[in-house]
Amino acid sequence: MKEQATIVVMLGAPGTGKGTQAVLLAERLGIPHISTGDLFREHLAAETPLGIEAATYMNKGELVPDEITITMLNARLEEDDCENGVVLDGYPRTLVQALALESYLDSIDEELTMVANLAVPEALIVKRLSGRWMSKSGNVYHAEYNPPKRKWFDDEDGSPLYQREDDKAETVLNRLKIYEAQTLPLIDHFREEGKLVEFNGVGEINDINDEIFEALQ
Repeated sequence: MKEQATIVVMLGAPGTGKGTQAVLLAERLGIPHISTGDLFREHLAAETPLGIEAATYMNKGELVPDEITITMLNARLEEDDCENGVVLDGYPRTLVQALALESYLDSIDEELTMVANLAVPEALIVKRLSGRWMSKSGNVYHAEYNPPKRKWFDDEDGSPLYQREDDKAETVLNRLKIYEAQTLPLIDHFREEGKLVEFNGVGEINDINDEIFEALQ
């Protein structure tokens, strides 16, 4: 009889370190890390029918419909390297996607092992994200955690640093509001299913990963 696969969903607002934790956990478990962002980029680069369809929405700044995302993810989950499990990062993002994932897993006699939700206070997320500054050459700095030697100027070529729209405090707060509105029904659903485990996303990266890993044992 085949062993149950380890299927973990990582949830967390932008700036919680969810992506880092998902990558580390997948490495420790020896299973793929599947990020919807990476998957979309692969389909766009390869100009697959799904990628072309997704691009029509993305180019207009619209959300990609659930059915496109679901089809893309299900196809990826059918690949051989997912046989022993996956760590999903950025999926499911809506209740419709969550129900589709559970339905797909049910069809192959699998189920979610755990939904790990990383919690970080909003003020700290804003501090983490709105402190990011870039140089034209692509170097990334942080006003507090990784400041340039000379304030507001690149260490390499001395050019002035700039801040991406995405990293401005107002934009960060708006992203957090959107995330919360979209994800609260998802969190409630997984809590009712008994799959949700909350983790404190403040602390040393490896310590947090140890806690998530131990919760799976």
